[in-house]
Amino acid sequence: MDDTPSVLIVGTGFGGIGAAIELKRAGFPNITILERAAEPGGVWRENTYPGAACDIPSPLYSFSFEPNPDWPKRYAMQPDIHAYLKRVIAKYGIEPHIRYGREVTSATYDHGRWRIETAQGETFEADVFVPAVGQLSRPARPSIPGRETFAGAAFHSAEWNHEVPLAGKRIAVIGTGASAIQFVPEIRKEAAHVTVFQRTPPYILAKNDGRYADWQKRLFRRLPKTQLFGRARIFLLAEYATYGMTRHPLLTKMFELRAAQLRRRHLRDRALRRKVKPDYPLGCKRILFTNDYLPALAQPNVSVETSSIEEITPRGVRTADGVEHEADVLIYGTGFKATEFLGPMKVLGRDGQSLAEAWRGGARAYLGMTVPGFPNMFCVYGPNTNLGAGSIIYMIERQARYLRQAVEHLARPDVASLEVRAEVEERYDREVQARLSHSVWSGCTSWYRQENGRVSTNWPGLVTEYDRRTRALDPADYLVRSVRAGSSAPR
Repeated sequence: MDDTPSVLIVGTGFGGIGAAIELKRAGFPNITILERAAEPGGVWRENTYPGAACDIPSPLYSFSFEPNPDWPKRYAMQPDIHAYLKRVIAKYGIEPHIRYGREVTSATYDHGRWRIETAQGETFEADVFVPAVGQLSRPARPSIPGRETFAGAAFHSAEWNHEVPLAGKRIAVIGTGASAIQFVPEIRKEAAHVTVFQRTPPYILAKNDGRYADWQKRLFRRLPKTQLFGRARIFLLAEYATYGMTRHPLLTKMFELRAAQLRRRHLRDRALRRKVKPDYPLGCKRILFTNDYLPALAQPNVSVETSSIEEITPRGVRTADGVEHEADVLIYGTGFKATEFLGPMKVLGRDGQSLAEAWRGGARAYLGMTVPGFPNMFCVYGPNTNLGAGSIIYMIERQARYLRQAVEHLARPDVASLEVRAEVEERYDREVQARLSHSVWSGCTSWYRQENGRVSTNWPGLVTEYDRRTRALDPADYLVRSVRAGSSAPR
C-alpha cells in the first residue's frame, strides 16, 4: 500500500485533472477522483449547445505543460476542448484514478481524516480533500412566476435537449450571457422566430478567430516553442485589460470604443442599437467575444425584447407592457450559481463546523484555496480566483502547484494536518475585498457580485501577482498538527 498522503479530488474538469497531474508527477499517486457523470470534462462535457466554444484563444486555454499543436481554430469549439482534456487524462495516466457515477453529497473532517459520502451510498476516506467543482457547474434558473406552467419544451443552455426540434419553431431565449451569444446565431438559422429577452446588454467585442493552416500545425509539432509567441501575446493583452478593470479604468476606453464601432457596423437600426448599448463600465459584467451575435440580431427572424418579464405563461412569456410573446420552445441562457461555491455539497470541518455557516456572508478562502477550521481542504478554482480577462487554467496550475507543496508537507512523518490560521485568512480577505471595492466589478449587478455587494468570485489583480503569491507555501501561515492515517479506499 502506498504510504504517501491520500488525496480525494471532486471533479474531472481542468481543475481536478490539473491537480491530479501535478500530484502524480511529483510522486504522489495515492489519488482518488470522484466524478458524478459517466465521463470526464466538467463544463466542457456538460455544455453541448449549438456554437459552444471558448472565448479565450486556445494557445492560452490549455495546460502550459501540454500545448496542443492540432487545435483546428484559434478559439476552440466545445468538442475539441473536451477531446483535448480526455487526451491529457490518457497521456498522464489519470483514468485509473477516476471513479465515475459518484456524486458527492457530503464531506466531513473527523479524527484527522476526511470522510466523503456519495449519493450512491459509498464512503471514501482521505487525508486531503480537494473540491474542484468550479464556479460554473450549476445552472441558474430565474425565479419567474409561472415558470412551470409553460406548455412547450423548456431547458437550460447547459442542459441542452438535443431531442427537441427547433426548425420552424418560435423560440424564446431568456438571458444574454456568454452562452446565449453563441447559440442564438445558430438556432436562428432554422427557427421561425427567436425572441431574445434581454435584461442588461453585454459588451460585445470581435473574436479574432480563424482556422489554423496545415503548415502552422506542422510548425507547432516540430517546434513546440513557436506556440509560445501566440500564448505570450494573448497573456499580455489579458493582463492589460485586467489592469484597466482593477486600477485604471481609462485603459479600457479603447475597448469600449471598439464595442461601439461594432454596434454601428452591424446594426443599422438605431432603435435596436440603443437597446443593446451597455450603460455601465466595460468589464463590470463579463465581456463577450463573438463575430456572429450582433449580425444575428439584425436578421428579420430575431427580435430583442427589453421590457421586464412579468410571468411565463403556458403559451409563452408575458412582459411588463402586457404583451404575451408566444413561443414553442423556451431556452434559459441565465448562467450559473457562481457564488454558491461547493453547493449543494455539505461540508463539515473541525469540531463539526459547517462550511455553509462559515460562508454565510459570502465565500472566502486564503489564496482562494483554504479555509480556517477546515484542515487539509484545498479548493481549486475557489473564491476570488476567477478572472475578468485571461485563462483560468493559468490560475488552476498555480493552485495545483500550491496543493502539491501542501501534500509534500503532509508527507513528512511529523505533519498530519495543515489548517490556515484565522488571522492570516482574515487579513488576506480584508485586502482582497478592499481592492475589489475599487475595481470595475463592484459597480454593477453581475454574477461576480453577491446581493450584499461582496465580490466573491474574482481575483483583484494581475495573474502574475497570483503566481508570485502562491509560488511557495509558507508553513507559518498554518496551524500544523501531527497524527497519521491510511488511504482513500471505499469502505
